[in-house]
Amino acid sequence: MSDKAIATPTRTTEILKKYGFFFKKSLGQNFIIDVNTLKNIVTTAGVTKENGVIEIGPGIGALTEQLAIHGKKVVAFEIDQRLLTVLEDTLSKYDNVEIIHQDILKANVQEVIDQHLNDVEEIKVVANLPYYITTPILMKLLMNKIPVQDITVMIQKEVADRMAAKPNTKEYGSLSIAVQYYTEATVELIVPKTVFMPQPNVDSAVLHLKLRKEPPVYVEDEELFFAIVQASFAQRRKTLSNNLGRQFKEKWSKDQINSWLEEINIDSRRRGESLSIEEFTNIANMFYSKIE
Repeated sequence: MSDKAIATPTRTTEILKKYGFFFKKSLGQNFIIDVNTLKNIVTTAGVTKENGVIEIGPGIGALTEQLAIHGKKVVAFEIDQRLLTVLEDTLSKYDNVEIIHQDILKANVQEVIDQHLNDVEEIKVVANLPYYITTPILMKLLMNKIPVQDITVMIQKEVADRMAAKPNTKEYGSLSIAVQYYTEATVELIVPKTVFMPQPNVDSAVLHLKLRKEPPVYVEDEELFFAIVQASFAQRRKTLSNNLGRQFKEKWSKDQINSWLEEINIDSRRRGESLSIEEFTNIANMFYSKIE
């Protein structure tokens, strides 16, 4: 067992060779080979000895190692069976790490917290997420109201920009609103593709999501609110009148929808990207009041 950090090119290569490990494209595996990048992630996440940490996709344990050094307890979800023996080896000197062999999207995260993280003050999620599955993972954690204080993830820069985007930008969309409904989102660091093995095609970013105690707006019906948001962005170049008219044509006529928008001072010729979360809330609550 080497004393050198896992996240160096030589140590990573040694480990991969030792276990004959090859990267699976289908699992979006890109391992970090730069210790400073990992330390920056841990600092951004604010991990302390009072914290329990949930990690998703530990790989060969590069980030897990840094989390184990700084946190009280780390629970890491790994879907790839081939990595279980690797992690047992690379993390053998850390007795505060628990590896769960499960797909995070199918796991009962609350149950895992009750079992393994019931003696920590605060829980954080810290992860280098596979690009192809970033959004479903984050939306699961947010919509299931997992009791975590914040989420710090390394993801594709373009997706991070979309999650933190403001109205009237090309990045702003239904994903921005969904994430900002549950959290305060900030892009903290830009990470070049050179710190990964194998190198992805694009740069990454570290996104910090601080969970809100309450959403920033009050909506009567969350499902309706998100349906309206998604419909408004269904065809970005189209107006609210067209997008909402199409989505709700079974229920209401376009004229009805336009007159309700007028009632709440929203021009039906506007596009979804120009609306704030408050304006979407007003639309959702107005529509809710019209449901028979």
